[in-house]
Amino acid sequence: MPTLLPQLDSAAALRGMQPQQLKQIAQEIREVLCNLLSARSAHFASNLGVVELCLALHSVFDFRFDRLIWDTGHQIYPHKLVTGRYRAFGSIRAKGGLMGYPNPQESDYDLFMTGHAGCSLSTVMGLRSGDELLGEVDRHAVAVIGDGAFPSGIVFEAMNNASAAKSKLLVVLNDNKMSICPRVGGMAQYLDRLRSNPIYTGFKGEVVKVLNRVPVLGDPAERFLAQLKEAFKAGLHGGMLFEELGFRYLGPIDGHNIGLLRKYLKMVRGLKGPVLLHVVTEKGHGYQPAAADPVFFHAPPPFIQEDGRPVPRSSDRPTYTHRARDAIAERMRDDARVTVLTAAMCQGNKLEPVRDAFPDRFFDTGICESHTVAFAAGQAKAGLRPIVDIYSTFLQRAFDQIFQEVALQNLPVVFTMDRAGIAGPDGPTHHGAFDIAYLRMFPNMAVMAPGDGPELSDMLRFAVRQAGPVAIRYPKAASSDVERTRAPIELGRAEVVRAGRDGAILCFGALLDDCMAAAADLSKRNELDLEVINARFAKPLDKVLLARVLRAAPFVVTVEEGCLMGGFGSAVLEVANDLGLDTRHVHRLGIPDHYVDHGERSELLAELALDASGIARACLRFARIEPLGAPGA
Repeated sequence: MPTLLPQLDSAAALRGMQPQQLKQIAQEIREVLCNLLSARSAHFASNLGVVELCLALHSVFDFRFDRLIWDTGHQIYPHKLVTGRYRAFGSIRAKGGLMGYPNPQESDYDLFMTGHAGCSLSTVMGLRSGDELLGEVDRHAVAVIGDGAFPSGIVFEAMNNASAAKSKLLVVLNDNKMSICPRVGGMAQYLDRLRSNPIYTGFKGEVVKVLNRVPVLGDPAERFLAQLKEAFKAGLHGGMLFEELGFRYLGPIDGHNIGLLRKYLKMVRGLKGPVLLHVVTEKGHGYQPAAADPVFFHAPPPFIQEDGRPVPRSSDRPTYTHRARDAIAERMRDDARVTVLTAAMCQGNKLEPVRDAFPDRFFDTGICESHTVAFAAGQAKAGLRPIVDIYSTFLQRAFDQIFQEVALQNLPVVFTMDRAGIAGPDGPTHHGAFDIAYLRMFPNMAVMAPGDGPELSDMLRFAVRQAGPVAIRYPKAASSDVERTRAPIELGRAEVVRAGRDGAILCFGALLDDCMAAAADLSKRNELDLEVINARFAKPLDKVLLARVLRAAPFVVTVEEGCLMGGFGSAVLEVANDLGLDTRHVHRLGIPDHYVDHGERSELLAELALDASGIARACLRFARIEPLGAPGA
């Protein structure tokens, strides 16, 4: 049972603690993290890996005043535990509880809500620039970024700018040899050489031994050693990439040695200009199963312990993610032109079997979404049929490449967008709320969504045969199977799933099962007989069917798991306007104009009146059987 951790009302107390106390707190943090997974899914291995780094940072700097940005943010749990949130920690990622990412509304220690990788250097540079201009020159600015995020293009944009600005800035490179999956690319190989060269590693150890005998700052011996070390690195590695970009490079050092970390952090506090401190950690450190399998334990499902082994709790129904994976593999077996590209999300998109079966047509580009989409455009131009398998929220990072390299060229790139709609406990940085709106605006782009699981495979088969770009969105959820005689997929054609005379529900996407349940419930209670339509396309829309429904139905409800502004319902209203039809009887259900907090997907859908019960209540209101009120009331 933790004893020191519960006493921390703020991280300021860490600054006066002895190394043995900090080690005890590290053990207590790991105990809390391990207990969390018995309750809910959480980011796990990455948090285990930064415990000592977090404690060292907070024991050297005062981040009530100094600036700290955790890049990506899913390794924020130790930081939350030592900044006054221990008592609320059991609520993390639960509705109404702590967010699983930094959240300025929770604490002044959290400066940005960071859920996408690579932006920490830019934001911390902005903070430093603002402090300098406002006369707060004594504030230190620190960004912690992982080696998986480091190849992101925006990182090098920031480093290039930092070199020119010459502002005092510390970048801590947390090198654990992993992204979610093992890293890829030249930067990963470069860091491997820095970390593993036996000559340099031995030399580094000797430097540390000597440094232990000299004062931390100001001694001529230390300056000599630092100069010797820099000269050795330059000779060994031919010019050190980071130093060529204007950063003073230190490391690599052991990221689990709190004493050593504190020594280096105290040292760099006195250095001028941008500094990069290379820290080597182990993802999953302190919990053997996570250290042995950091891919599975990146964000594992809740598990129970059997004989010391974690046993995940399972679901009977396949998820949309698994169905998409299987559909991609089927397309790759049938057509040698089909490739699949992912931006460091092989594990998240469950693509490992595809990677193993088709290694020459599988491309993991790292956390580089803009490059991924432009790369896919090049493949399509060459005659391939690339599938970009990506989270909806991360595709936003490649907006310009979707426009210029894909849609403008009218190239046959397929986007399979996982986590479209409500992404559950990951919260507002990960909800895929905006893809319908930001994709349907592009000429040449078709935007689709399956009404249930089996339809996803049919849509992908259709998509890879098209001459232009196609996007298919689907949620992070167990897939449903709406019983019906399925109509074939045709461009811009919707599907009538249920007949009815009292009104119509137009559903775009995987809420079709809830729409059918709402219609069945209302019919069973002899209240409404509703037509239910599986729209299939947000672009192009089925204008013939829409014209008939808009003219004949007493009221029409559009349902989508996406933002209302610019979404599917807006597209329906645009068609009605083009046809000169009255739209006063058209009502839209979807995600309103605010960011949705974290929680279980079912909880959040219910809150938004997007579950079967909420859709039924809304239909009753729109039919004027119940008084008008707020959705979900």
